[in-house]
Amino acid sequence: REKWTEGMDVPKMRDKGKAEYLYWAGCSGAYDDRGKDISRSVAKIMNESGVDYAILGNEETCTGDSARRIGNEYLFQMQAAQNMENFDKYGVKKIVTQCPHCLTTLKNDYGEIGAELEVVHHSEFIADLIKEGKISPEKSLEEDITFHDACYVGRHHGEYDAPRDVLQSVMGKDAKLVEMPRNKEQSFCCGAGGGNMWYDIDKGKRINVERFEEAIDTGAKKVATSCNFCMIMMEDARKVTGQDEAMEVYDISELVAQRI
Repeated sequence: REKWTEGMDVPKMRDKGKAEYLYWAGCSGAYDDRGKDISRSVAKIMNESGVDYAILGNEETCTGDSARRIGNEYLFQMQAAQNMENFDKYGVKKIVTQCPHCLTTLKNDYGEIGAELEVVHHSEFIADLIKEGKISPEKSLEEDITFHDACYVGRHHGEYDAPRDVLQSVMGKDAKLVEMPRNKEQSFCCGAGGGNMWYDIDKGKRINVERFEEAIDTGAKKVATSCNFCMIMMEDARKVTGQDEAMEVYDISELVAQRI
């Protein structure tokens, strides 16, 4: 679970005992190759900012998001109980995560069963670090970029400005943020939510392909996301459509980490 930290100085709760922030990488952030890139980027940003944080590492387990969304309440309750036991063990009160699905589960679902946690998405956290002057990314992105709003950041939590503020912090004077026609409150889902990324369709166009084509149509050469599942779906569409050279896919944290 903590192999993504190899070669980096990432503090563990078992060593520190306590930290102001628990950084929650999540399953994708621990196991998926691109997800691990996001985790390493967030950790680099947190190290650079000097914030007091740690990870659970091998003690971290799935939040139970997928289990609850597909109806396995028993499994969800088991996973939640195990995680809440670790939160109590280390006195965890504040959590930062790049996964909007983990964000929703830890903030809302765990709250329903008694957890008292302040959970923040990495887009808000990074935006605040920039505003407070704790990190100062170089404005070296000179190509136009488009942004895909994740459902679980936007519609579920009402956060549209923070990821765009983060993008603006790395954009040079000649770069533009080119919005897709369906954006913010009207954004089009990538298709991963509700467990949908785990199965295929028999006919018709895959949702992630349709969304990726919308990104291509903006004329931008890069698309940014603020969700690891959205990134997976966009990367998949990029390969399926043979558009590997036409557009690059990034998480907002990667664009910042490359410039600090």
